Amino acid sequence: MVEITYARSVEAWQGYVPFLKELIERNHVRNICEIGGGASPALPIDWILARRLRYTILDRSKDELDKAPVAYRKIVKDICSRDLDISDRFDFVFSRMLAEHATDGQTFHKNVFHILSPGGLAFHFFPTLYAPPFLANRLLPENLASLLLDLFHPRDRFKHDKFPAYYSWCRGPTRVQIKRLSALGYEVVAYKGFFGHEGYYEKIPVIKNVSAWISEFLTRYPLPVFTSYAYVILKKRAT
Repeated sequence: MVEITYARSVEAWQGYVPFLKELIERNHVRNICEIGGGASPALPIDWILARRLRYTILDRSKDELDKAPVAYRKIVKDICSRDLDISDRFDFVFSRMLAEHATDGQTFHKNVFHILSPGGLAFHFFPTLYAPPFLANRLLPENLASLLLDLFHPRDRFKHDKFPAYYSWCRGPTRVQIKRLSALGYEVVAYKGFFGHEGYYEKIPVIKNVSAWISEFLTRYPLPVFTSYAYVILKKRAT
């Protein structure tokens, strides 16, 4: 039985690193792979070394990986490659704001499944359709979407550059989404949907307030198709 819960999007961002650390420690995983960590790994190297974890960053961009501290173990590979060749197997594989950039969500999740050890866990944090900012990002030309993002949600381009987003298989905890993941051989352990994206509307207070009200309503009366972000925890079934 999948554990499905809902919350506001601010909890997704503020609670992500504590949730990730707790998940790692609770499950006693030792061999970890972060997919798409690139220039900004989710966990600091001192935390990793203190726990004697084997921590690998896998990213298709060598340029992005080169921006990360040299203490991290790094693999230059594309997790969406149809002929992914990685001999390593990991107890725990996770991604943060990466799944939406996969052109083929099925291949992404199949490859993660492939590099997991039997019984291993995967954890992904990603934006979901059909939240308005992400729907616009999907439909608008890339140069216009990038301009709007700089206007409404500016960020450090060196550490957080913008890459094309496709949102393939990036949905809230709908029945269709859970069925898709289960069909690949995963046990869907938990799926948490988050509502709201007020951070995008800081410069438009009226829209920000309306968005906050809608988010609060949806948290109480959830409709999974309208989530803005999601956490999903998957387990590779032992064969």
